[in-house]
Amino acid sequence: MTGKTEHTRWVKTSHWIVTVSFMTLAFTGVVILMAHPRLYWGEVGNDLTPALLELPISRNYKHGGWKKSVAFFQEKTSPVSASRTYDIFNKNGWGRSLHFLAAWLLVLTGAVYFLAGVFTGHFRRHLVPRPAELTARQFWHDVREHARLRIRAAAGGPQYGLLQKCAYFGVVFLALPLIVVTGLSMSPAITAAYPFLLGLFGGFQSARTIHFFAFVALVLFLLVHVVMVIKSGFKRQMRAMTFGESHENE
Repeated sequence: MTGKTEHTRWVKTSHWIVTVSFMTLAFTGVVILMAHPRLYWGEVGNDLTPALLELPISRNYKHGGWKKSVAFFQEKTSPVSASRTYDIFNKNGWGRSLHFLAAWLLVLTGAVYFLAGVFTGHFRRHLVPRPAELTARQFWHDVREHARLRIRAAAGGPQYGLLQKCAYFGVVFLALPLIVVTGLSMSPAITAAYPFLLGLFGGFQSARTIHFFAFVALVLFLLVHVVMVIKSGFKRQMRAMTFGESHENE
């Protein structure tokens, strides 16, 4: 018989809004990071303190150094300042504005998607692995098949394997909420109203570092997701996720 399986309109719409938002956030986030490509742990961090990780993504990475440091006051405990010996890259004002705009679009769309997913049963039916599926044998079988790029043909709808369900579950319920909350923790206006957020992550710089690694995880997921779409039937997948209808033979 012929059965019809396709994504609902609200899933398609939210999928593409989140995609555009995330791509905008990724681009502007890199531009912002280029101004200070160093990550720290704790509350504070700057060019004069040791970094947890330095990223070679702009001329601000391992720069030309500093001129002689100058104390603000005569006391020994006085803070010091040092002028850079190079022209710093710091053209990210537009990037920050666009980053925040795209972030709120992602948050609002994500909230609608989450509520719809709960109340329509989308998560229960398609994203949350069933207890019977959660076996080591099934998991490693899926891992081997994906590692060998043995991807089954697209069914045109949300019929996911165990590894796909685990990946989507991690993105929807872990990575995306984490990147949103750590992003909010870096906003002075938000932390002034909800100071517990900084304590939750161990400080501003810790939240920034976690935010970056959550971003890396999402980018890796996106790359694998694109490979999966291509290998399982690009045209059919795109048709099923846009305005077309797709059918499968049962």
